[in-house]
Amino acid sequence: MMPVASQDKKIVARNGFASVRPELWLHASTSGRHRVRRHWENSPRWLVPHTGVLVNRILRRWSRDAATVIESLIMPLALLVTLNIVLGDGISQVTGHSALYGTAPLAAMVGAMTGAMVTGISLMRERTDGLLSRLWVLPVHRASGVLSRLAADAVRIVVTTAIILCVGLLLGLRFRQGILGSVAWLVIPTALGVAFSVGVITLALYSANTVMVELTEGIWAVLMFFSTGFVPLDQFPRWIQPAVEHQPVSCAIEAMRGVSLGGPVLAPMVEMLLWSAGIAAACAMPMAIGYRRASMRE
Repeated sequence: MMPVASQDKKIVARNGFASVRPELWLHASTSGRHRVRRHWENSPRWLVPHTGVLVNRILRRWSRDAATVIESLIMPLALLVTLNIVLGDGISQVTGHSALYGTAPLAAMVGAMTGAMVTGISLMRERTDGLLSRLWVLPVHRASGVLSRLAADAVRIVVTTAIILCVGLLLGLRFRQGILGSVAWLVIPTALGVAFSVGVITLALYSANTVMVELTEGIWAVLMFFSTGFVPLDQFPRWIQPAVEHQPVSCAIEAMRGVSLGGPVLAPMVEMLLWSAGIAAACAMPMAIGYRRASMRE
C-alpha cells in the first residue's frame, strides 16, 4: 500500500506533464496588430486534460493495491453474501420480499465509504513522500490535484456498485422499474460516497498520522448497522426510528430500494442529496486550503 514517490513521478512524467508548456497563441486586436498571449497551466482549458492524467494515475495505483481492492470490493461482496445467507430468510418473512433489496444497496454504500479511507491514507503517504510538492512545481492546473481524487473516487464507486449489482442479480435481485431504475441504482451511491470522501480527504490533510483517518471506519460502521439495510425501520426501537430513517445511508438505501422494487424515491433521494451537499459544502474550503498547504511543504 506504501506508494513510492519516484515511481509516481515517472508515471506522471510519462503521461505528459514533463512536456507541458504554456501554449502561445495569436490574438487579433482592433488595430490589426497581433499580440502574443499565454495559456498558463491554471487556464480553464488545461483543467480537464490535467485532471484526466491524474485520474488515470490514481486508478492505476488502486488497481494494483491489494488493500484498496479488499476494502472497496472484496469486503462489500463478502458482506452481501453473508447477510443474504444469515438474514435473508428472516427479513423476507418480515417484509414479504427478498432481503436483497436492502442488503445489496447496503453493500454498495459500504463499498463507497470504505474506499474513502484508503483514499485518505494514500493521500497522506504521497504528502509524506513529497509527491504532492513535486506536482505543485510542475506546470499542472492547481485544481486538478483535488478534482482528480474525487473523480477517481466516483469511478471507483460506480465500478464497485456495478460488480455488487451483478452479484446481487445472481443471488436473485430483480429490477421492477426497468432499465432507468438500474441506471439510477448505480448512480445513487456515488453522490454520498464522493461527499464522504471529501470529508475523509479533509481529515487526512490535517492529520499527522493515519489514526484519525482509520477511525472513520467507526462512522460508516454505525451508519451501516443503524440503517434500513439490515432490517425494516419498524423493527428498530421506536425511540431511535427517526434517527435511523433520516440518516444518510438509510436515505440512499431507500432510494435504491425504490428504483428497484418500487416505492418512494423522490423524498429519500432529495434527503440524501441534501446530506451530500451539506458535507461537501462544509469541507470544501478546508480541503482546498489543506491541500495547498500540503502541496507546498518542503
